[in-house]
Amino acid sequence: MKLYCLSENPNAPCLLLTFKGTSIMLDCALDLSPLMHFLPLTLVPSARLSKLATWKSSDNVASKALSQDLKECGGQVFVDSEPEVCVPEIGIVDMSTVDVILISNHHNMLALPFITEYSGFKGTIYATEPTLQIGRQMMEELVEYMERVPKRRKSTQWKKPNILKLLPASLKDALYLSSWKKCYTKHDINSCMSKIQKTSFGEKLPLYGALTMVPMSSGFCLGSSNWVIQSQFEKIVYMSGSSFLTTHSTPISQEPLKNPDILLLTGVTQTPTHNPDSMLGEFCSNLTVTIKNGGSVLVPCYPSGVIYDLFECLSGYMDSVGLMQTPMYFISPVADSSLAYAQIFSEWLCAPKQSRVYLPEPPFPHAELIKNGRLEHFSSLHGDFSSQFKTPCVVFAGHPSLRCGDAVHFIELWGKSSNNTVIFIEPGFPYLEALAPFQPLSMKACYCPIDTAMSYAQANKMIKDLKPLHVVVPNKYQKPPVSQPLRTDLVIEADPAPMSFHRGEVLN
Repeated sequence: MKLYCLSENPNAPCLLLTFKGTSIMLDCALDLSPLMHFLPLTLVPSARLSKLATWKSSDNVASKALSQDLKECGGQVFVDSEPEVCVPEIGIVDMSTVDVILISNHHNMLALPFITEYSGFKGTIYATEPTLQIGRQMMEELVEYMERVPKRRKSTQWKKPNILKLLPASLKDALYLSSWKKCYTKHDINSCMSKIQKTSFGEKLPLYGALTMVPMSSGFCLGSSNWVIQSQFEKIVYMSGSSFLTTHSTPISQEPLKNPDILLLTGVTQTPTHNPDSMLGEFCSNLTVTIKNGGSVLVPCYPSGVIYDLFECLSGYMDSVGLMQTPMYFISPVADSSLAYAQIFSEWLCAPKQSRVYLPEPPFPHAELIKNGRLEHFSSLHGDFSSQFKTPCVVFAGHPSLRCGDAVHFIELWGKSSNNTVIFIEPGFPYLEALAPFQPLSMKACYCPIDTAMSYAQANKMIKDLKPLHVVVPNKYQKPPVSQPLRTDLVIEADPAPMSFHRGEVLN
């Protein structure tokens, strides 16, 4: 048995397991952190960004080669080009020999088009229906954001080794530059999606008679799965993005995960010092203060997931503090389909949400909010939105990186007023880095990350309950976070001690 680690980010996993003569890829996530090194894509040409100073190297050769590639803002250097993403390290394996790809949730499939369209992969892909549909929406939104504001320039000179060594540390020390790629196309998405086979919780999927693979609910989001892989005498459990919190999705199913020979664990919380419930309270109170002071609130977010719960909590909270007249706008190229799909995936919801379907009532209250005009959704800022938009208001828009999408426009529009607030709820992007190319900024910024993935304490308790013979984790889970070096409780523990891996490593 061998395990190849193809990704560095534990919350954007991609692993390859060779077992019993088969080759199984576990997730296929896209690392979006490289986006932070690029200037934002603005819907309207930005006079501010166009006036940014060009970064000059002390080396004349580098300065000449770079020309206008790099810009300086607030002491930081950004690439002025179409943003890039980091794909898994697929060069160390022969993708034509991979038999199957198992997807655990919609966040962990965004690199799939790179695999299905450009790597020689010919195997089968399994995912639940909500994972497939929401994953498609997230891909389509990202591609739409990239394509609707095409950059005139393609900056590539800065990546050349002789120039890279002369650049500021933020770029010179950037990891895995050879795996940074431009995003795929809409055609790639459609072709990729046609190759995915839908599966359901508890369904036994055979692989050449040697193994069975079973997805079980992980409780993290709609359709999210943990995978149980069994041969006649061995059992491997792959857990990625699991949650013990009560949210809108089907609760985690633990019993089938017990007593494995090997437990592969990824997707523990990215914000271990931020409790999701207290963050939700902070989100609501910051929003209320801003609205009551006559300002508007921007919430950079993904088009699915925690926003369904936020719409529900926020509408009730705003009623209780007398803000029921304040409009909420949800802007995304996939806003319509995201809200519609959430209402029809009833079998993938928790019991209280499922029971509402039989009343009959929509499981989520956003249908009622839309009907009453409290929540309005638009595919873009053009057309109907501009005629109906009024302030103060709350705007939910992508992209949470603030490098593309409609959120960029609102930062430019509202950034000069200290009455307005941007509230960060997605844990995957450092908020100060997200705001860096917009400085100086008068707009207030609040960091309220709502990460429902299990905590380190919950993960360690679960390991004791599941009783695995061996635990395998990313090496980042073996030491406390960089920001909390003394928090020795923020590590994964097991007996015997867990084996760990990092990108490009092969475990036997």
